[in-house]
Amino acid sequence: MEKFETFTGVAMPLKKTNVDTDQTIPARFMKRVTKTGYEDALFHSWRQDPDFVLNDARYERASTLIAGADFGTGSSREHAVWALRDYGFRAVFSPRFADIFRGNSGKQGLLAGELPQPAIEQVWRTLDADPDTEITVDLESRTLQAGPETLDFEIDDYTRWRLLEGLDDISLTLQHEDVIAAFEQRRPAWLPRTLPAR
Repeated sequence: MEKFETFTGVAMPLKKTNVDTDQTIPARFMKRVTKTGYEDALFHSWRQDPDFVLNDARYERASTLIAGADFGTGSSREHAVWALRDYGFRAVFSPRFADIFRGNSGKQGLLAGELPQPAIEQVWRTLDADPDTEITVDLESRTLQAGPETLDFEIDDYTRWRLLEGLDDISLTLQHEDVIAAFEQRRPAWLPRTLPAR
């Protein structure tokens, strides 16, 4: 997982609440056996509507999604995070996320930042007035800058640290590789062993 760094880009307004993971990526796309290539499945049903925001050419380079409350509810599918990430989103902001979605996001390198509803609506108004407005996301300072406004967002300290350091679950385990190797050396030969990577 790459370290999360401050970035500036286009933001997409998703003016919907209670966006569950089946709306984010319908279950039929979860038969694939890879962790990448899900950009075509993102909001697939909604994309059949020509007026849906993902079909708006003004937002085709969007790297930040500004959504309504209760984003990522429903089943606990990592595929929802993969689809958002594969489409090009590096951050999603909402007043409230489902716990499992927020956890999956942090483990996959997608920032899920919480902004109060009035701040979300303020960003929507900014984007309505000028869709080319660039958004700067600064995880170090926990701020989102939209035009002249700088807004503070919330993210827990542990997830923020993991994103800044680029640590997924495997990377966290490998930080203790020496301890694991020492344990395996002391382990009786008749017990199962973890073989070193080749």
